[in-house]
Amino acid sequence: MAKKEKKIKLDELTPEEQLKYEIAEELGLMDRVLKDGWKSLSAKETGRVGGLMTKKKREMKMEALKEIK
Repeated sequence: MAKKEKKIKLDELTPEEQLKYEIAEELGLMDRVLKDGWKSLSAKETGRVGGLMTKKKREMKMEALKEIK
């Protein structure tokens, strides 16, 4: 059975998805993600991406609150 190729359009991602891909790039995981998908990552790698996403979202929220004050 042939594997379905799903083309990822990086310019049509939501801000959260963009952040996810950005972090994967920073961690050097982007090639594997683009080639084999997110399922190719280990639980440790996936957890690292999720943890960094949470950290960056929290930092962005704090920055936004500081700008309001």
